[in-house]
Amino acid sequence: MATDDQNQIRLKLNKGSIPALGFGTYAPGESEDDVYKAVQVAIKAGYRHLDCAAIYRNERAVGQAIKKTIVEDKVTREDLFIVSKLWNTCHKPDLVRASLKKSLEDLGLQYLDLYLIHWPIGLKEGGDFIPKDEKGNVLFSDVDFVDTWQAMEDCVDEGLVKYIGLSNFNSEQIQRILDVARIKPVINQVECHIYLSQEKLIEFCKSKGIIVTAYSPFASPGHKKMPYTPCMEEPTIVEIAKSKGKKPSQVIIRFLLQRGLAVIPKSVSPNKIIENFQVFDFELGDDEMKKILALNKNHRTNTEDIALTHKYYPFSIEF
Repeated sequence: MATDDQNQIRLKLNKGSIPALGFGTYAPGESEDDVYKAVQVAIKAGYRHLDCAAIYRNERAVGQAIKKTIVEDKVTREDLFIVSKLWNTCHKPDLVRASLKKSLEDLGLQYLDLYLIHWPIGLKEGGDFIPKDEKGNVLFSDVDFVDTWQAMEDCVDEGLVKYIGLSNFNSEQIQRILDVARIKPVINQVECHIYLSQEKLIEFCKSKGIIVTAYSPFASPGHKKMPYTPCMEEPTIVEIAKSKGKKPSQVIIRFLLQRGLAVIPKSVSPNKIIENFQVFDFELGDDEMKKILALNKNHRTNTEDIALTHKYYPFSIEF
């Protein structure tokens, strides 16, 4: 783990590195203009890792914000580490390149730094993002994600993306990829927060040389499936934050960073965006780390219930 001139922690990849603290662009209910402004604030605050996805339906706004900050000479393209994700309806190998090219077009880029298979679950191709029959049942695709992976590798060969990886894959699914991979996945992006520590999955990924990126680091505040105290109000977090002169959100981000993870908090509030980046001027002690780790409840908010019966549903095993 290294630190650059902006005090940003970087995690080593085989031919480079990824800034450990990224900016999540998933903003349901927010306008494209809100996203456009938020990305500009994030880049100016110091974020260099931007996490995007086709399903977020806002990559054009993200791309416009990137272009504006480059034109203003705030950053260069090479300064940025930009991630996008292949959606579930594009798992067929002959659809992968076109999906990546669409994200590149929307983002206004010549290449991505990282492209992820968003879920191991394939959905029926050629229609809506969430295809359904006349009765409202979600329609699945039977494409094997191993075949999808091989098409992802071809995109690396073509220079459309530097690195490829996974998202929401369990240990057995990751191993299936590793068993056939010509190009190894560098990242597995999964839900991870104080109530879902993911210790076994993280240990497995690290043993394979795969970095884990934590999404929903605050456990999706206000989520209907959250039966526990909101992360930012958890007494242990509040107590540690007071002792450090920091916000609870900053303690949570720092906790995940010190576990060797990449973290992608999201917000469209300028103050929150800036605040979430101010985590490089303090550290948590071993006792504090242990106290926070002990809060784990193995509670998952992102369960992808629409695909519970899919043959590749990832959450049917322990990790």
